Amino acid sequence: ELLKKNKYIDIVIPRGGKNLIKLVDDLSSIPVLKHLDGICHVFVDRDADISKAIKIAVNSKTQRTGVCNAMETLIVDKKIANNFLPLLEEKLKPYDVEIRGCNKTKNILREVNLAEEVDWSTEYLDSILSVIVVDDCIDAIKHISKYGSGHTDVIVTENKDTAMMFLRNVDSSSVMHNASSRFADGYEYGLGAEIGISTNKLHARGPVGIKGLTNEKFIVIGNGNIR
Repeated sequence: ELLKKNKYIDIVIPRGGKNLIKLVDDLSSIPVLKHLDGICHVFVDRDADISKAIKIAVNSKTQRTGVCNAMETLIVDKKIANNFLPLLEEKLKPYDVEIRGCNKTKNILREVNLAEEVDWSTEYLDSILSVIVVDDCIDAIKHISKYGSGHTDVIVTENKDTAMMFLRNVDSSSVMHNASSRFADGYEYGLGAEIGISTNKLHARGPVGIKGLTNEKFIVIGNGNIR
């Protein structure tokens, strides 16, 4: 009943599990500010600083696993995969992270589980990480476009041109260069108390504070002016 009272209520912001948010979105006749999934990616480019990439990947996955801005899929350029993946696997061991990798990943890390198609579109909210090796940044962008949820996606690279290509072409509410996905947060962005993180296109998008919910009222004062 509440979700039909669009005469009295301007916006609905469901906070809770995916099923609640989907239910509210399906039933509401009032605009809904929502994020259904946080399928966040970190892409380690061929020109990445390895030590920087390890820190960012580990932090993005393990600092808090059950949050919407935690990394769920790691994408690695094939040129750097042989060096990077064994180092990352070792760093993730203390956190008991289960790795589910593509065939190319499994050729490098033989003990990991083989990923299934459903893994690329799953928000685990758990100590599970899907890993895919790609040809280049363009392939990484294609993967994110197909499986991402428009929440937060990261590129780790020292190549500024590649970074800008990623930042311009990944259509997510937060895109980052050489920083942990965990920074996608209203407080970290200086927006004050966070109401939610929106993957909507209109009107508020990304971390939303009070300003994100504020709209304009136009006041016109005349003296008999006519058009």
